[in-house]
Amino acid sequence: MRPIPTDLQPTGLFHARAGKMALRDAQDLMAWPFFSLAKSRRVTPIDFRMGEIAIRVEATSEHGMATIWDADILIWAASQIVDARDNGLRTSRMMAATPHEILSFIGRGTSAREYLLLKAALDRLQSTTVATSIRQPTERRMHRFSWINEWKERADHRGRPLGIELVLPDWFYAGIMVDAFVLTIDCAYFDLTGGIERWLYRLVRKHGGRQTHGWSFDLRHLHVKSGALSAYKRFAFEVRGIVRRQSLPGYRLALGATQAGEPLLTFKACHRDPFNRFGKTRATEDSL
Repeated sequence: MRPIPTDLQPTGLFHARAGKMALRDAQDLMAWPFFSLAKSRRVTPIDFRMGEIAIRVEATSEHGMATIWDADILIWAASQIVDARDNGLRTSRMMAATPHEILSFIGRGTSAREYLLLKAALDRLQSTTVATSIRQPTERRMHRFSWINEWKERADHRGRPLGIELVLPDWFYAGIMVDAFVLTIDCAYFDLTGGIERWLYRLVRKHGGRQTHGWSFDLRHLHVKSGALSAYKRFAFEVRGIVRRQSLPGYRLALGATQAGEPLLTFKACHRDPFNRFGKTRATEDSL
């Protein structure tokens, strides 16, 4: 991973910006198994190796592993940082926002219960530890971090709540700011309710893009790459359900078979533009 240039070094506190902006996701998080896909608490580590890629994700028994729904907060952070950068504003790993701003952006309600759920998600992101060789000089070099280094609730001198402050890890921030490893995603992503469904959309978006002839994956390969604890048979059943419902925004899925007779998932982009949140054509550096 290249060092962050001096002019991009985070200084001060970056306050979240209001208004409409495109959704951005970090490509490394879309391509590899970093999160639990289950809504129930997971403490079993993810221990993934494929070629030169190594990933180890560990959770605490108190909070459990960060889930793919918790990762919505990282999508919010990436979207904020990239939008500010594109508008010539200085950004920082140190971010401040109100719970209402975060929850509204990721398509959640803003009730007191949702606020408590947000705090639980921040706890999981902070307590989950990751070690990975991605963007390291050799596979033997591992970068270790938590998805959020620390977070706190802010208050004024009278104790009235002002919002939340959080600190993102260097690995995540550099991937966005230095290497520009981000892609726009469809805002309908936040409406997807299943863990495998959400994971599959991000993988499809990362690999499928707008390629005319689409892409394909062996289903057993997908099962390994998901990091899911469910057995292959259950995983395949859920993928078939997703294909039947055609629930991934902007993509058409189909199931076929390899020459060896193994199930093969194919996908390609629909004609509509799934990357624009507000109905305008927007050319960005992160489009495929």
